[in-house]
Amino acid sequence: MWAGNSAHANDRNRSMPLERMAEALALPGLDFVSLQKDVTAAHAEILREHGVNQLGPEFSDFADTAAVAAMLDLVISVDTSIAHLAGAMGKAVALLVPYSPDYRWLLDRTDSPWYPTMRLFRQSAIHDWSDLVRRLREELCELARRRAGPR
Repeated sequence: MWAGNSAHANDRNRSMPLERMAEALALPGLDFVSLQKDVTAAHAEILREHGVNQLGPEFSDFADTAAVAAMLDLVISVDTSIAHLAGAMGKAVALLVPYSPDYRWLLDRTDSPWYPTMRLFRQSAIHDWSDLVRRLREELCELARRRAGPR
């Protein structure tokens, strides 16, 4: 999930351009699934280019979203209802948090007191998603190495 509801008062800060996630989506050894409900044609093309399974547009309700999230190893999301859903379900969540976050995400911590399985990845500067995505990518590389097993 790279974007929340565009009508949200703080959407310009909490949603990120999908293009910023491209370097993470290009990682070998991992399969990505998009839970994003509303996908533009340009975003659909980016997802296709990276082999991302686009399931979000098929969802009828939150139960569909929860069913797919339940099957995932990790949910990666900006601050959206999907992040809260996955956290409440006890799923591993990588939450991408803007520099000036919603009060729920507190400050100066990488965990959430509300969702023990959630890890916070914070922007290091306003509107700068690059460092955050770099850190996420490093952790995803480690996940891919662990999944591949010993050599």
